[in-house]
Amino acid sequence: MSTSIRAEGVSKKYSIGRELTRITLRDELQHHASDLARRVNPFRSRRANRPADSDQEFWALRDVSFEVPQGQRLGIIGRNGAGKSTLLKILSRITEPTTGRIALRGRVASLLEVGTGFHPELSGRENIFLNGAILGMSMSEITRKFTEIVEFAEIEQFLDTPVKRYSSGMYVRLAFAVAAHLEPEILIVDEVLAVGDHRFQRKCLGKMAQVGRSGRTIVFVSHNMNAVSSLCNQVIWIDQGRVASCRPPREAISEYLNHGCADVSRWTPAGTGGSFFYDKVEVFSESSAEGQLPPDSAIHIEFSYTVSKMLPPGRLAFTLANEEGLVVLASASTDAEGETTTPWRLGPATVRCTIGPHLLMPGRYFLSVSAPGETGDTIHDRVLSFRVSEVGSLAARDGRGGVVAPVLRWATQQ
Repeated sequence: MSTSIRAEGVSKKYSIGRELTRITLRDELQHHASDLARRVNPFRSRRANRPADSDQEFWALRDVSFEVPQGQRLGIIGRNGAGKSTLLKILSRITEPTTGRIALRGRVASLLEVGTGFHPELSGRENIFLNGAILGMSMSEITRKFTEIVEFAEIEQFLDTPVKRYSSGMYVRLAFAVAAHLEPEILIVDEVLAVGDHRFQRKCLGKMAQVGRSGRTIVFVSHNMNAVSSLCNQVIWIDQGRVASCRPPREAISEYLNHGCADVSRWTPAGTGGSFFYDKVEVFSESSAEGQLPPDSAIHIEFSYTVSKMLPPGRLAFTLANEEGLVVLASASTDAEGETTTPWRLGPATVRCTIGPHLLMPGRYFLSVSAPGETGDTIHDRVLSFRVSEVGSLAARDGRGGVVAPVLRWATQQ
């Protein structure tokens, strides 16, 4: 089997502290004006007139090497800031590596972020043909795929509208449809699919699986471990810019989820700063012992936080994932009535969510929480983990499988 992608010792360095830009006439005039000002007032600080001479180096990637055979569906996982997006930009030829090399075999279509690849002033129809031309396709090839692209994207009504007027969801639908249907040999997709609704996400995953079965190569980055596990047949875990693991999905995901998250039931961050910060997030049970929570007692998730500035209405939310990365429980709202947003009050507050007994299967769980802000919510992945004991578990007693183990009530009618 031929190799579709080969990365050899790829590293990427960024300089922090001094912006490296092209020198313009305006820059030159400003520099000479500063020199003149220093001559007039020699006691003026030189630092105020010149950028810092020293740069701080940040290596987003360090010595990344791997091979992707043709037709493989490769998943890339890792925490925010691990280097995943930088790697995709290098694979997509958007940026060049500082050291190392990338070899690609075939046409590459990339869907990295909302806004990439489309001309905002052109219509959806025009952008389909523009992207096809960029991929090296003939007019007849694009025309042959045109109807299929439009039907998949579900934007017939807005086909001749400039894409700058599209919502983010419409934009992603069209961008994915173009990338997936114009028959690239390599399809690269970032977390951008999270913008779409769940129905469209499932539709995209099905299309990517179909593309992979046709012998083309998929590179998929996502925080959704269930999606990665179901789509990919190999997974690379990137940690602090390096390849920490390259294994089959189940093994790589388990290794990633279990890394750096000890069995604790309390998370006290230094503070998220700004308008909102957590004082404490804690998971406990009334009868927990030895760091494990009994399955036959209620489990409490308690959020203690402080709001220091006025915020738009929002909510606290959390997800629980098991060791395989499958989200087994996600909160909908902090409001008991099911409202999706609630007003925030200034000052400290404590909110508790209670999960009833006999629901979670025995095993280890990872808690991720949201934090509201002035520009939207941020997600804190796997802030703590805890274990549900087998002692007292109906599932362990009865040998039941599945994701949850609720008490089932049976009734017989004759």
